[in-house]
Amino acid sequence: MSIVELAGICKTYPAFKLNNVSFSLEEGKISGFIGRNGAGKTTTIKSMLNMVHIDSGSISFFGLPLSGNETEIKQRIGYSTGTVSWYPRKSIRDIVDVTRMFYRNWDEAAYRKYISLFSLDEKKKPIELSEGMKVKFNLLLALSHRAEVLILDEPTSGLDPFSRDELLELFMTLRSHGVTILFSTHITSDLERCADNIIYISQGEIRDACSKDDFRNNHGNPGESLEETFLRLEREARQ
Repeated sequence: MSIVELAGICKTYPAFKLNNVSFSLEEGKISGFIGRNGAGKTTTIKSMLNMVHIDSGSISFFGLPLSGNETEIKQRIGYSTGTVSWYPRKSIRDIVDVTRMFYRNWDEAAYRKYISLFSLDEKKKPIELSEGMKVKFNLLLALSHRAEVLILDEPTSGLDPFSRDELLELFMTLRSHGVTILFSTHITSDLERCADNIIYISQGEIRDACSKDDFRNNHGNPGESLEETFLRLEREARQ
């Protein structure tokens, strides 16, 4: 069952165009969003959050169009980027105390669980955190209001291999509880590890959106890893 649907999304900038982007997210599945820098991943994700106003097309969550239902939808989804843009000199606890006021389903028990899991000190300020800990803090906020859909832009960016492994394990645990996850990444081993589906974007267009096995069957050569397939597809696209 599709829980998120994008149909014919277009957005034109002077030097770039998002062209007829269409795909859906299956409920309780992990979808990896892959493409090189500048391919359109972040523009697509921001369009899904109405942070970018699209020129045409439609976006829906839970059967509700984003247009006209943004407040309701955002109560039920979580968003995280690879960086934090919160007040750098406020403590984590102060930022959380403000953030929780915006969510009627804020779950203090979940917050406590994840702050312990991520080994975050709520007395610290974002300016005092490493890049990897900033990622964990941003994800903490997304996970603490019982989101049904997580939209994550480069969530493993800046994490050491052990922390990245922990995060991917968390993704798989959330999937087992019915949470739908879309995450963009350049780290193809993350897709190998936990993705059910792959959405591949190149030069502003979706080249394929299918299961990981179908992606291998459709595009891979015998013995190729996903990374080798992706690199070959990108080289071929620019010939």
